[in-house]
Amino acid sequence: MNQAYEKYQAVKKALLAQADPERAVSMAAYMRNQFAFLGIQAAARRQAYKENLKAFKKSAAVDYEFLNFCFGDGYRELQYFVVDALNGVQKRLTPADVPKIEPYLRHKQWWDTIDGLDKIVGRIGLNDPAYRPEIEAVMRQWGQDPNFWMRRVAIDHQRGMKEQTNASLLAELIEMNLGSDEFFINKAIGWSLREYSKTNPDWVRDFLKTHESRMARLSVSEAAKYLG
Repeated sequence: MNQAYEKYQAVKKALLAQADPERAVSMAAYMRNQFAFLGIQAAARRQAYKENLKAFKKSAAVDYEFLNFCFGDGYRELQYFVVDALNGVQKRLTPADVPKIEPYLRHKQWWDTIDGLDKIVGRIGLNDPAYRPEIEAVMRQWGQDPNFWMRRVAIDHQRGMKEQTNASLLAELIEMNLGSDEFFINKAIGWSLREYSKTNPDWVRDFLKTHESRMARLSVSEAAKYLG
């Protein structure tokens, strides 16, 4: 049997042992019944596959075949495993990993996986100064992608980078998406600005002053949350 498939089966077996069918119904409903769930809350889920994650992190190379099996599974908890696994090896990732991660961003899309994967990809640019221009070029492409989830990834990819945030790129990506009537885009704009306001409130105030007339009310209210 394929080794990657065996590893996937081991993760799934560990999760199945913790399945809670009653909770699975409410978890699926919370995600608008787009995905099937085993009904395992985050802490218990991570405990269930703790040893599988340890083994994944110790591998010399990122086993994308294994991750592909997990992401292709019908249960949402297996997609969460992929996010946790990539987060565990994030500091080893390079721009060459982006095309391998991109399918996880383009399939089974919803905020729960998108908002975990965007930071993983974004922080590749911090792993080595030489990587940053390439990652930023990808984000400029994604910032104009027909798929709004990919645009959300671009807008939010610097979330939490604090002083390492490229403010001019943040402005550029937001400006590309002003005037959108998509909730998840307008929420992302506000979220990214709100996070950066913790580091550079004056910059965010100036951005709002310049662009507020073109921004959705949701974006403005989110962005101004910590500005007083």
